[in-house]
Amino acid sequence: MSEYAIVLITTPDEEMAAKIAKSLVKNQLAACVSIIPQVRSIYRWEGEICDDNEVQLIVKTVTEVFDQVQRVVKDIHSYDIPEIMLLPIENGSEDYLQWIDNCVSI
Repeated sequence: MSEYAIVLITTPDEEMAAKIAKSLVKNQLAACVSIIPQVRSIYRWEGEICDDNEVQLIVKTVTEVFDQVQRVVKDIHSYDIPEIMLLPIENGSEDYLQWIDNCVSI
């Protein structure tokens, strides 16, 4: 049985979000990527406090492919240091988790 995970990624716009999402699904690194079109991010960058609108991706995947997910995101992303964070899924619907297994190629 796989270890399931959510990967959070932010992008500057929907175009980049869709490009990353499609690449992850096409390459069988994610079963699904949900795109939340507008999140407000307040963060520190190069000594300044920034307040920007971003797009949030929620990637449904397995931990075994996280390194590959990171490579794809870094190849496409425009940020110097993109947010790519893995959060383990402790439990979920058996049917949904099985679907993730069927969609992601390990």
